[in-house]
Amino acid sequence: MLLTQLLSTIEYTEIVNPSGQILANLDCNDLSCDSRKAHFGSIFVCISGSLSDGHEYAAMAYNKMCRIFVAERMPEGLADDAVVIITPDTRLALARLASEFYGHPSKKMRIIGITGTKGKTTSSLLIYNLLNAAGIPTGYIGSNGVSFGDYHFNTVNTTPESLDLHYYMSRMIEAGVNTLVMEVSSQALKYNRVRGIDFEITVFTNLYPDHIGAFEHPDFDDYKNCKRTLFKDYNTKFIVYNADDSHSQDMIRGIDCEKAGIGIESNDANYKASRIAFFRSPGNIGVSFDCWNDSKKYPVSLSFPGEFSVYNAMTAIAICRKLGLSFDSITRVMQKVRIDGRFETMELPNGATVVIDYAHNGVSLQAALSALRIYNPNRLICLFGSVGGRTKMRRAELGLVASRNADFCIITSDNPDNEPPASIIAEIASYFTADSCPYIAITDRKRAILYALENSEPGDIILFAGKGHETYQLICGNRTPFSEAEIVRDFCREKENI
Repeated sequence: MLLTQLLSTIEYTEIVNPSGQILANLDCNDLSCDSRKAHFGSIFVCISGSLSDGHEYAAMAYNKMCRIFVAERMPEGLADDAVVIITPDTRLALARLASEFYGHPSKKMRIIGITGTKGKTTSSLLIYNLLNAAGIPTGYIGSNGVSFGDYHFNTVNTTPESLDLHYYMSRMIEAGVNTLVMEVSSQALKYNRVRGIDFEITVFTNLYPDHIGAFEHPDFDDYKNCKRTLFKDYNTKFIVYNADDSHSQDMIRGIDCEKAGIGIESNDANYKASRIAFFRSPGNIGVSFDCWNDSKKYPVSLSFPGEFSVYNAMTAIAICRKLGLSFDSITRVMQKVRIDGRFETMELPNGATVVIDYAHNGVSLQAALSALRIYNPNRLICLFGSVGGRTKMRRAELGLVASRNADFCIITSDNPDNEPPASIIAEIASYFTADSCPYIAITDRKRAILYALENSEPGDIILFAGKGHETYQLICGNRTPFSEAEIVRDFCREKENI
């Protein structure tokens, strides 16, 4: 693709071209924001992250024969044959360049964007499963990776960088996908990863303080305002919102489009739940309820626990009804859906139940433990840790919530990265008091899991919190393969063979 065609999509203040090359003749065959992937014919876009600055890696891209750069300032270490396009915002430029390079794939599909503190993944994957089951080719992008057709790709962020987003969307178009459900994080909105994408349908699940710290949002208002941009800046035509959440009206005020509220408490909700009941059977923990819409009642059952699962289910129902699915087809499929790492339930040979979930902050852990307590376990055991290097405020939340709501805790590593795991564990443990439940600290997470399994009793519910769907541990900058579900399966196989 000609450089001039790509540049027509972005704002720039200057083109530094010391050798005087004729730009109209320059052809570009790739885009990159990772210097390790740069090569001859590619454009390297210098974006700044929370921990590194792409301008500092421009020389590395140059050494890989890249000669075209998009930057906010002149990078160092480039020779005269480099062409540098200076733009006010390289993240915004990257989003626009990627859209143009991949043929504007977002314009060729219907896109559903879901934001909020909790419930994004489960709601998204419920919708993904329901639409595909109804014969609507649908893709998914979010915390559990990228899925469409027979393809699945793991990702680093809940919402990938704009360059990756447009690549995946272009792959979906090639595969015949016409609908995409995407988790949209506050960071994605803050850093323009989804800029230029029109979200036909948007969802607000709920809002609680999270992702606030030195490398994320400076305060709650910034976090909230970033979330709100999904509804006011991306041409949405239909909003589904949690009518019971106190922040909903802030999110949707002044936005002129069709809206549908979901709720349990709100009398104004378009979809309202009643007669909520909780059930437990071997290997299954779930909830049932009646969903009311237009004065009609529809029974719903799903294999996820807790009241919050009712909100996730009604979110999916509201969207799927908008897209033409019948209540019968929705409820028939919904009761069969299982999601990796989202209240993933496994039965141990002795009758104890393991629940693997992504609950990784105080609000989500409180909700998870409260939901599981309803099922009257013999003991409610919580195995958890916290990430290293960021969101340190979570450690107090997690320690306080677990110590007050579990019967026994196992504090262990999560993704310690470059921080000593023992330091993280000690900080969490400092929030346990004489009135707290008993706990044990085991630094190695696999050893901690095996301890929990070996010491389980019939009727126990053991929550493995924090890792969820992840199949790795982040240790010293490296992703080490690690699957909690596989550890549990291996343990069960060994017990059955004894």
